[in-house]
Amino acid sequence: MSGVNEIRSTFLDYFKKNGHEVVSSSPLVPRNDPTLMFTNAGMVQFKNVFTGLEQRPYSTAATAQKCVRAGGKHNDLDNVGYTARHHTFFEMLGNFSFGDYFKERAIELAWNLITGEFGINRDRLLVTVYHTDDEAFDLWKKIAGLPDSRIIRIPTSDNFWAMGDTGPCGPCSEIFYDHGDQIWGGPPGSPEEDGDRFIEIWNLVFMQYEQLTKEERIDLPRPSIDTGMGLERVAALLQGKHDNYDIDLFRALIEASEEATGVLAVGDHRASHRVIADHLRSSAFLIADGVLPSNEGRGYVLRRIMRRAMRHAQLLGAREPLMWKLLPTLVQQMGRAYPELVRAESLISETLKLEENRFRKTLERGLSLLSDATADLDKGDILDGETAFKLYDTYGFPLDLTQDALRGRGIGVDLSSFTDAMERQKAEARSHWAGSGDKATETVWFELKEKHGATEFLGYDTETAEGVVEAIVRDGTVIESATKGDSVQIVVNQTPFYGESGGQMGDTGIVSTDHARLEVTDTQKKGDGLFVHSAIVTEGTIKAGEAVALSVDHARRSRLRANHSATHLLHEALREVLGTHVAQKGSLVAPERLRFDVSHPKPMSAEELKVVEDMANEMIVQNTPVVTRLMTVDDAIAEGAMALFGEKYGDEVRVVSMGRAVRGPKAGKTYSLELCGGTHVGATGEIGLVRVLSESAVGAGVRRIEAVTGDAARSYLAEQDERVKALASTLKVQPSDVLGRVEAMMDERKKLERELADAKRKLALGGSGNGAATDAVREVGGIRFLGKTVTGVEPKDLKGLADEGKASLGSGVVTFIGVSDDGKASAVVAVTDDLVGRFSAVDLVRIASASLGGKGGGGRPDMAQAGGPDGSKAAEAVEAVAQALAG
Repeated sequence: MSGVNEIRSTFLDYFKKNGHEVVSSSPLVPRNDPTLMFTNAGMVQFKNVFTGLEQRPYSTAATAQKCVRAGGKHNDLDNVGYTARHHTFFEMLGNFSFGDYFKERAIELAWNLITGEFGINRDRLLVTVYHTDDEAFDLWKKIAGLPDSRIIRIPTSDNFWAMGDTGPCGPCSEIFYDHGDQIWGGPPGSPEEDGDRFIEIWNLVFMQYEQLTKEERIDLPRPSIDTGMGLERVAALLQGKHDNYDIDLFRALIEASEEATGVLAVGDHRASHRVIADHLRSSAFLIADGVLPSNEGRGYVLRRIMRRAMRHAQLLGAREPLMWKLLPTLVQQMGRAYPELVRAESLISETLKLEENRFRKTLERGLSLLSDATADLDKGDILDGETAFKLYDTYGFPLDLTQDALRGRGIGVDLSSFTDAMERQKAEARSHWAGSGDKATETVWFELKEKHGATEFLGYDTETAEGVVEAIVRDGTVIESATKGDSVQIVVNQTPFYGESGGQMGDTGIVSTDHARLEVTDTQKKGDGLFVHSAIVTEGTIKAGEAVALSVDHARRSRLRANHSATHLLHEALREVLGTHVAQKGSLVAPERLRFDVSHPKPMSAEELKVVEDMANEMIVQNTPVVTRLMTVDDAIAEGAMALFGEKYGDEVRVVSMGRAVRGPKAGKTYSLELCGGTHVGATGEIGLVRVLSESAVGAGVRRIEAVTGDAARSYLAEQDERVKALASTLKVQPSDVLGRVEAMMDERKKLERELADAKRKLALGGSGNGAATDAVREVGGIRFLGKTVTGVEPKDLKGLADEGKASLGSGVVTFIGVSDDGKASAVVAVTDDLVGRFSAVDLVRIASASLGGKGGGGRPDMAQAGGPDGSKAAEAVEAVAQALAG
């Protein structure tokens, strides 16, 4: 029992048998401690349990916690590769008691595990206790049988743990292993304690006090236990190694690195292989937990880790990107214990490859420029900061890389002038930002971004988190606090709230402290990276600098995710059905519906809409994972990814893929592939169902699709079903017979309408339909004239009446004025062929229209039509035509 995976499982199984809940590792990005850059200890996920803010259904727990120490005060980055036990990523094994057992049980469990389950020689073990902790001293003698000489009292803070200036705290007891007098070093507390002979393997924290102020400390009502054992350290011990990098896990990674580079891990190359192995672990796990390389915050730390490893790959002579090739070995070694590695393998691989390709270009160009700029410098000289800043600002060559490249030549960098150049650039950017109108009111966000940096977005992986309030803004002005009833905008250092972009609406939810509560009504992106939460203070007072809990409205976010993913599926279905000319021209992803516009020159048929809907639902039923990768824009487009309208893309983009095509040239390949920074479902099945509601025109060559998903789609279909049932009841038929019955009724209605129209025509012509009414026919100026006012006749039917009137007259002029129910009038004038040379129907109908209060009219010389707003003048219009005939 010495392999890393076996040691981990033995530890967890041991505590499970002893009544502990085995709890999965929390993410590397802390959700409950905004003061930490990364999770760096096993107790981080239980912080609120220890302080009483959170309740769990168990009182004892055990974990194997993934940790990173590469930023902030816990930063081991520069030591990695050159020592035996420094890592950027490590695993912390721990057991915890939340007011359940205390010192005696904790010591008993620890001693039995390491001497029993692990079989470590008890004669090689010694422990430390805080110098005033007589209870722990006596318990070690009683339980372990250790002599006084191997229980060392330590008076320093090394053996007293505190969560902060206030809060839970207590003495520690550390377990050390003696590697023998052949290795230099002394026991803890001795002048030689920094040597490598005595190595700490486990730390037991007895959390028994609460620090109220700097001077005041009280007993906790329910003392607790927090322990931490470095898995890599105990693995080295159990495998008979004195160097963590010699354990099986690291040997596998280093051997893969040796094979890929053709360079053995010996001599000067030993450290490079170690750096690559360690940094591969931290990079892969950070990416799996949602961190992507960037120039700020956590993303910047990740980029530094990745590029440090990539620099060492270059030192080993690697001419192609290396780290992504080692990823399968890491997944093989750790994927079973941490399935997130398996799920995110494609994202990790693409991100590593992308970053290394970009870094190689930056490195090659930057080193060449740096070489030219420092050709005249000798050891001990200083490179001016202006040149270093130009390398950074113009060519993307970071300051730390410049310093690293020059360190070997003994050349420094003038940091003061570098800082001055940076400040001048910021001032110039600020002056460009401060414009007029709307831009001028937005300068507050630019200033906040410059002061605090971009907001860390955690919302791809979580809907709850803690953050620190960096600014409160009201009416464009930064304020220190806000009270109940105030409408404000809040900026925090990290947030799970999505800021509106790419068509997806911003999140809503709750921001709270122990004494305040805010309802977030919207979230927007401002100032190139700030997430701004518009909120109303509903309880208490909120102050800048406070830690807050942030909780996204889960139900609303779930609907947004489903609608956004459905938009992608419908977009691809439209391209398959209508053609590749279809491209998205705008969108709205709201919680209750989705809407997007696409380029297409004509209306879609009902059959085309049905096929599109069916294809999207086919992908939903597949329930395939929705996968996100990081790529360059060019690579993404080359792979077939669609860019969304209105979205701004940087050099690196998130590429979202979903579904597996079942037909056509893409059969067996990814169905939908789009550049998108929005939030999406984890698998297509979470969408549930998509229903297209409508298709309409919004402009020349642009069609609009509206649809609903999930519960909204089911509700829509249920409502439609109820309507059909109600209609069937009214028609007194079965629901399945409604369509036939309605069609029959429509046919019957059309028949009746035809009969009614015939009857109206007959009535208008005198009742018989065999000739014009004799009382309406007269002779005017030697011309037979049929002029009549009619009601109840549609304007479109007036021409038919005029044709019949012409046939009845044989030779003459016909005028019909139809008056509608709303008092408006339509006029038709017809002239028989033998009179067209003397009279124009167009001229005559314009005379009638003028009498009706209208203007103009048009048609042919033998038939013309016009109208007017005043139907009360119908008889006058008839007479006006007659007078025109009379001359």
